[in-house]
Amino acid sequence: MHTGPKLTPEQLEENFADINPPLTPSLALEAASRCLFCYDAPCIKACPTEINIPQFIRQILTQNLVGSARTILSANVLGHSCGRVCPTSVLCEGACVLNAEGKKPVEIGRLQRHAVDHVLNRGINVLKAGKENGQRVAMIGAGPASLACAAELRRLGCAAVIFDSKPHPGGLNTYGIAAYKMRAEDSVRETEMIRALGVDIRNGVTIGRDVSLEQLEREYDAIFLGVGLGETDDLNIEADNIRRCADALSFIEKTKTNGFDHVQIGTQVAVIGGGNTAIDVATAARRLGAEVVYMIYRRSREEMSAFDYEYELAKVDGVTFVWQAAPVRVVPDARGRAQGLVCVKTELGPPDSSSRRSFRPIPGSEFTLEVDMVVRALGQKKLAFLQDIPNLKLDGGKVVVNAETMQTANPKYFAGGDCVNGGGEVVDAVAHGKRAARGIHAALAAQQRGVAHA
Repeated sequence: MHTGPKLTPEQLEENFADINPPLTPSLALEAASRCLFCYDAPCIKACPTEINIPQFIRQILTQNLVGSARTILSANVLGHSCGRVCPTSVLCEGACVLNAEGKKPVEIGRLQRHAVDHVLNRGINVLKAGKENGQRVAMIGAGPASLACAAELRRLGCAAVIFDSKPHPGGLNTYGIAAYKMRAEDSVRETEMIRALGVDIRNGVTIGRDVSLEQLEREYDAIFLGVGLGETDDLNIEADNIRRCADALSFIEKTKTNGFDHVQIGTQVAVIGGGNTAIDVATAARRLGAEVVYMIYRRSREEMSAFDYEYELAKVDGVTFVWQAAPVRVVPDARGRAQGLVCVKTELGPPDSSSRRSFRPIPGSEFTLEVDMVVRALGQKKLAFLQDIPNLKLDGGKVVVNAETMQTANPKYFAGGDCVNGGGEVVDAVAHGKRAARGIHAALAAQQRGVAHA
């Protein structure tokens, strides 16, 4: 494999430096002073976790950072990571009334991070567990949905135990989000605040291998599924047994856990996909030292699911977009390593079941990109594990829940996050987890009342 230019550790650290650096105290005060403190604040409505944004900003202005962090974390226990990785431009900041005046919106995300960093850096715990009520709940998966559910359950007095197969908690925050947005250690540090509430997080435990579902059902009053999605979808092209073909999540995980100077990168890299994860892979490849990065998408820019700001970031990083092209096969060299990607041009048609325009290959339009690494960044597979749960209702591989309580068709199970919505934002998973915790608490309280009346 040709490797990209060998960058020094210092260059790599610079390339992966925080894309949204923290505010200094003086800049935070300046940013906070721009808030109009709207009575009917549209930013609150735009936040899936309904953080009282004007209140926490006012607390920053009065230099009550502990109170500000408490306001944030009471609504969104992962306010630290959301302040870093949330698509604020399409959520809270996108709803800021200053936009209508042609002005830059209040930097809500950076202000949120400023307040929460203050308490995390000092080990100040602003949340407290409720009085123990004897209820025990298990969470499967240690990503944002389960962490939020567990924290809310502890505040309601329930015992909460999280089981996860990975070495560290945090889910995609730890393993699947580009390092220039959030480092793995920052994600893990955030989970320590949740442990401090009394949440028991057991890593390195695989359900079905180390602990059975039947055991969980016997030992816990309710079970929350925060399992996310499965592996990256296959390309279904001729790429089997060809080296230097990777999937997006494995690629990003290496940048988060191996150290940048230990991640092998091609000189010319093809990234297949058009979503935010594909952007993360493409920009990371450039920052690791790849000379050319192609991002290949079978539809047009208009159908691309990646956010506008992600697309702009990739353009700034020098990613080359190849629109209306679909991969056909990977070409191996004599040693079985990728040395080219054959693609075919596509023609767009009317919208399909995904509400995006359909596409079809154009006969005779094949062309070859000279690349020495191919990364597939399509969707993620649905988890077969879910089919093992009795009476669980699935729709297209997604868990069907009551939208108010997040309870599934099997009343003992609740669910939230990507396994329910098919892939959303961190803040959406947090909102699901909170709602599920309240649904669990209410259901178990009703059961207890029923037993007491019997």
